[in-house]
Amino acid sequence: MTQAVPEQSKKKYDLGFARWVYDNIDGGDKLSMCMQCGACSGSCPIGVQMDHGPRKLFMMIRAGMKEAVLSSNTLWNCTKCYRCVVRCPRGVPVTYILGSLGTKAVELGYADKEDTRSFARSFWWSAATFGRTDERLVTARYYFSFGLVEGIKKGLANLKIALGMVKTGRMHIGAPHKIKDTRGLQAILAKAQEIESRAGKG
Repeated sequence: MTQAVPEQSKKKYDLGFARWVYDNIDGGDKLSMCMQCGACSGSCPIGVQMDHGPRKLFMMIRAGMKEAVLSSNTLWNCTKCYRCVVRCPRGVPVTYILGSLGTKAVELGYADKEDTRSFARSFWWSAATFGRTDERLVTARYYFSFGLVEGIKKGLANLKIALGMVKTGRMHIGAPHKIKDTRGLQAILAKAQEIESRAGKG
């Protein structure tokens, strides 16, 4: 009698994935230093919103779970607060690894390019306008890039997270914070664009 193969055993594992991360991901060469203490996941202000916390995600990389890792929402939910980097006892650059994995996920087709592009535009708009990112404005601009109705739906769906960030001091209320020398920032950005244009023509 043929026994059914358990669902768990049907999953595909890429045993070379950990080596690929080591060679291709920013900070991936430090992944072997992770001792699975959980300081990163325990420090994350919105870890409960991730399908896999950083600690578990690193374990999955070691296990060769390429599909699950590159499809994880952890790569996009990271707010880049760097608490995990500061508190890691082994100095693993958790934030950099997650960010680089996100970039590769887009390149390899695991993430929607247009969705990622919309978020990047929103993020850059805030950085270029104020000299820093304002989570509220970045999020609002990103959500409403999908249309008015969809923007309202996404905002309401994430209201609990926003209130939690305000409560813990991770998001302020009031006018956007900005750097003092915004004119200097614009001059720097204009120069960078000029250099990039010249390089493109060359």
